[in-house]
Formats: sequence, C-alpha cells, structure tokens
Amino acid sequence: MRAAHTLALFALFPLFAACQMFDKEPATPSLAGLTRMQGELTAVGDKLLFQPCNDKRNYVVNDTGGTSILQEAASLAGQQGALFADLRGKFSGVASGTQGSVDLQQLYRVERSTSACADPDFKRMILRANGHNPAWAMNVTAKGMVLQREGQPPLAVPYVEEQIGDGRFNLMTEANNQHVELWVAPQRCIDSVSGSLQHMTAELRVNGQVQRGCASFGGSRDD
Repeated sequence: MRAAHTLALFALFPLFAACQMFDKEPATPSLAGLTRMQGELTAVGDKLLFQPCNDKRNYVVNDTGGTSILQEAASLAGQQGALFADLRGKFSGVASGTQGSVDLQQLYRVERSTSACADPDFKRMILRANGHNPAWAMNVTAKGMVLQREGQPPLAVPYVEEQIGDGRFNLMTEANNQHVELWVAPQRCIDSVSGSLQHMTAELRVNGQVQRGCASFGGSRDD
C-alpha cells in the first residue's frame, strides 16, 4: 500500500478533542447486498479515495450512509502516515486498474496505520476493545478472550455472550477468582490517545471496577 499523501483537503475540518467522544447512536444500516473491506484512505483533489488492502483498484467514496467519514479522516490527517479504514458499502467499477466507486453505509474503524492491512490476527478476531488510564485491551476470538492490563499479566478466559437488544451485548466470565464483564454498545467512539474512530463503545468491569473505552468487530464478525 502506498503511503498517504498530505491531505490538504482535510485541513478545512477541525480536529476532534483529545478525549473519548461518544456521538449520538447511529441508526443500524441494512447490510444486505453490501461488502465489507479494509484498506487505505487518501484524498486526491476534492475526492476521498479508498484502496482495498493488497489491491491496485481505487474507489471514490460516496458517503451515502451519513457516516461523516471525511470529518473522521480529517481528525487523523495531522501526521504523516496512511489512514486505514474498515468499512462496508456497495462497490461498483470492479475492472482491474480502473477507478470505481463505493456507496458507503457502515464505518467500523478509521486509524493512522501503515501495518493494519498486514494484521495476521484480524480474520480470526471477533472483537477488539481498548481503553486508557490505566491502559487495557481485550481481544476476543471463538476460543476465548484475553484481557491485558497495564502492570498485570494477561488473563485468558472463556466467556459467555448475552444479547441485550438494539445491538448491545456483553461478554462475561467467572474464572481465576475474577469476575470480568465487557459491555458493548453500537455508538461511535473516539480513542482518547490515538484519535482513532471505532464504531462501538466498551465498558470493562473487573471485580466491580469500571473502565471505559472503544471497540470494533474483527474480521470474523460484522453484524
């Protein structure tokens, strides 16, 4: 993937504040007939282009789903490096080497990254969540979940998922004398440190102690 050029277009938009920001919960789009892809975002003239991972084709982004992708990308354009995006939409113009278009409906994640396309764990990952102060991260696969917390050894445990409704769910476990819960809601979230966008908020509860953060689906789940 080529490095992203300086996105002069994005300078027209204000940066988001450096804190976790939760926007109004978006309406859940219909995913029927849409394709999910990961790749790189760049700006060329007045267009925002999406290039899928390991692909030479480019797609002009039409934000038909009202995802505010241009503003989200603008908030991350202040430093050099590629902008990685995980999105879903209706792709057209698929001939090799041609420029097509994508009618964007769902935005899962946008972040500064030059290596996200090469992530070996993405396809098997169900969910990733993370937060700060102190730092924590949760990686969830079909085999279990691994909780990493600053200053503590990783905790790998099985879990039970409970659907709450309206796209909300929680993951629970009672193992190794620890009661762990991860509550997830479909509400876009801005990471307080990296500035990356994720499409869900997360709340980690360990033995009654609560920490908040952001979450996004991995490659093995995209509802």
